[in-house]
Amino acid sequence: METENRFIALETKLAYLEDFVAKLQEESVAHAKQIEILREENKILAGRYQELAENIDIPNRRPPHY
Repeated sequence: METENRFIALETKLAYLEDFVAKLQEESVAHAKQIEILREENKILAGRYQELAENIDIPNRRPPHY
């Protein structure tokens, strides 16, 4: 009887762990997709910034209030 209860407890823990790992995997995949989207957006914004920096002549000097 004790052995059967121990097996049931182990099977229950294993079922919870399997569920947890599956959910963790889903979150990991979702985060990886979000990171890829953010990388693409960052690349686009960096390109736009570079274009603006090349087209605008801003002198690198101290502001007048210094």
